[in-house]
Amino acid sequence: MSILLNADESQLVLVDYQTKLMPVIHEGQQVLANALKLAKVANMLKLPIFGTEQHPEKLGENISEVKAYCQKTLPKTYFGACEDGLGEWLRSPVKSQGGNARSLPKHLQRQAESQVERNTIIVAGCEAHVCLLQTALGLIDEEFDVWVVTDACSSRTEVNRDAAFDRLASNGAELVTTEMVIFEWIQSSDHPAFNAVLDLVK
Repeated sequence: MSILLNADESQLVLVDYQTKLMPVIHEGQQVLANALKLAKVANMLKLPIFGTEQHPEKLGENISEVKAYCQKTLPKTYFGACEDGLGEWLRSPVKSQGGNARSLPKHLQRQAESQVERNTIIVAGCEAHVCLLQTALGLIDEEFDVWVVTDACSSRTEVNRDAAFDRLASNGAELVTTEMVIFEWIQSSDHPAFNAVLDLVK
């Protein structure tokens, strides 16, 4: 796992920001605002963005602003989205670069693969101790590098939220904040998106 995030290796997963769930989430408005900041910057940088919805027939679909940024949204019945196939969505097939990649020398095969694989998954969502936790642990189990955006996650209670973060950290997830992610994605004040990002986080 890299010490700093790299936008070219990243994908964003937004877990269960659902219409009937968000009103009872601790600090739900701020959590949603941070999720939307992540989505807006990911969209600017042309990163893949995926959403999940737990039993949307009962809990409602994701908030419309969140859903609009997602290329695809996975309806699920399992609490952990990997059980419903999220990992397959996130794993891009390796495409050959001008011929059969397997015929290339090993170092060129690795280079070709690195151009299409995005193994770093930025995850945020609700509830932190149930669907977010089980989704993140499932992704770790599937050998993705998982970064959990703490100020864009919550539960109905602080106790459950904080217990989730403790467990995630002890199982190999990197715990970060919205601004950490955004500024590591753009890396420099020379980045073309810097001014737009600055306006967003102010």
